[in-house]
Amino acid sequence: MAHAQRTGTMADHFTYGLYLTWDDGERWELIDGEAYAMSPAPSRTHQRILFELGRQIGNHLKDKPCQAFAAPFDVRLPDYPEQAEDEIPTVVQPDLVVICDRTKLDEKGCRGAPDLVVEILSPGSAQRDLRDKFNLYQRHGVREYWVVQPVDRTVMLFRLREDGKFGSHELYAATEQLPVPILGELIVELRDIFADKADQ
Repeated sequence: MAHAQRTGTMADHFTYGLYLTWDDGERWELIDGEAYAMSPAPSRTHQRILFELGRQIGNHLKDKPCQAFAAPFDVRLPDYPEQAEDEIPTVVQPDLVVICDRTKLDEKGCRGAPDLVVEILSPGSAQRDLRDKFNLYQRHGVREYWVVQPVDRTVMLFRLREDGKFGSHELYAATEQLPVPILGELIVELRDIFADKADQ
């Protein structure tokens, strides 16, 4: 994700209200008022991993209260509950989210922290996903944050503790199963997530 070169107001502090006026055909994210242009179109591997993750999670959630959404899908993260829509300084498009509180959903996307956020690393996003978004999701109370590393074929999983901080990450390899207790009996088969049928 590259830093955007946009001119705004208040020393280039952007808001969701301004974000909605951008019609240049590009995808953007705002993090605490700073604008970032999204990386170029995801790679084939990125898309394959996202599709399989979405398939497994989506199939499990059928007829259940929680819902899964894949990018592009706006997640607005206000600084406080009563913040006006056009003043929200943070809107991100994670690769995959699961939201269990349906009052957070509207036609614009999601307002408030998802229960689960998945980011799939790409060369241009690794530092931001592992630092800025880690801190962002922790601060807003995301219950689980997964960082999928296609090259290493691993998933780093961070769970929110009672003190509001992410604990030390759990690392899952491509040969393992990943249990997701916050979503009931779901077990993600990582062998299928990382399998590339084009190489078989």
